[in-house]
Amino acid sequence: MTDPRRRVPRTDALLADPRLVDAQRLLGRTLVKAVIADAQQLARAGDIAPDDVADHAVAALPVSAASLKPVINATGVIVHTNLGRAPLSRAAVDAVVTASGATDVEFDLATGRRARRGRGALAALGDAVPTAQGVHVVNNNAAALLLAAMTLAPGREIVVSRGELIEIGDGFRLPELMQSTGSRFREVGTTNRTHLRDYADALGPDTGFILKVHPSNYVVSGFTAGVSVAELVTLDATVVVDVGSGLLTPHPLLPEEPDATTALRDGADLVTASGDKLLGGPQAGLLFGSADLVERLRRHPAARALRVDKLTLAALEATLVGPPTPVASALDADVASLKARAVELAGRLPGAEAVDCVAAVGGGGAPGIELPSAAISLSASYAVALRAARPAVVGRVQDGRCLLDLRTVAPEDDEALVAAVLACT
Repeated sequence: MTDPRRRVPRTDALLADPRLVDAQRLLGRTLVKAVIADAQQLARAGDIAPDDVADHAVAALPVSAASLKPVINATGVIVHTNLGRAPLSRAAVDAVVTASGATDVEFDLATGRRARRGRGALAALGDAVPTAQGVHVVNNNAAALLLAAMTLAPGREIVVSRGELIEIGDGFRLPELMQSTGSRFREVGTTNRTHLRDYADALGPDTGFILKVHPSNYVVSGFTAGVSVAELVTLDATVVVDVGSGLLTPHPLLPEEPDATTALRDGADLVTASGDKLLGGPQAGLLFGSADLVERLRRHPAARALRVDKLTLAALEATLVGPPTPVASALDADVASLKARAVELAGRLPGAEAVDCVAAVGGGGAPGIELPSAAISLSASYAVALRAARPAVVGRVQDGRCLLDLRTVAPEDDEALVAAVLACT
């Protein structure tokens, strides 16, 4: 009797399969061959039939040549840092595709001469925050603060409240970040209480600027005191404000979250923000301020090293001028509609039930804010299985149940969500 392992199709024969020929055009020959080799190994081990090798290889192909996998965010955390923060809008995705080839990012098609890089995105950013005389974009908010320190306080002091000495993601601490520029932090006040006189007493010939940082990922409550931007600008010093989560204008659901427009109206000289949080765009550091100050930052030699690419500029512009982003839609979602979706979807899934729950903003924004939501409740065992689905579904385990929070699931993903759950039953 012939050994079944000898019937495993040869690699060249499998590569000629029309489905795998198409995959090579999209993914590359090397990646497709690796998937084929895995399928062949399963057949030799007797885990699949030799006749099923091609089908198995096709089913195992990734959706793209990159290792990143698409995920349905059902955690209820709107801006989930570990899942890539803000999901881009369809308009932003289309803009990225358009910009992926040759484009007029620094070229004036009318005159045939070099043009201001990213002028469309910068104009859109200026229109979004009209109180800013000047705007600039770097690759993230930490870079924006870094550029401010290198430009305004090289070898000088940055005056900051002790209650605002934050640690950001992956253990990066604000003092260490800023001190890497050659600046020195001058800490004032205490962890829970800082007064205007504390800042005033610290100012001197070595002062580069006052830095006010929004502690966007924690809350200090109780016997506390802080100093507003409007108060800080009465002092004889440049005031830089990091609003943290990237809110450009006030939002009714987030009354305590600072925004760039208000900070500038209160007199801040420079405001920094993130592009991939509440704005709902790509990762970027946004700078707003007086025209001369922003121009000084833009002309600093390090600005070249911190600049964004054409894809980011395209996504940012489309985010600013296009339709509501997924982040905005999730924030403004109607709770009654969420509950109705949960009831309808749970009715199609064995052992599921619709439950009320609470979602969060996430991404280091609006700590303590609870957003009423609705979820599909499943056995906790689904959590692991759903993470292996295609696309992967990430929920949260709470009180012994796996909750799929619909505030962070776009309605157009409902069918994929149902299919993923059914595949795990």
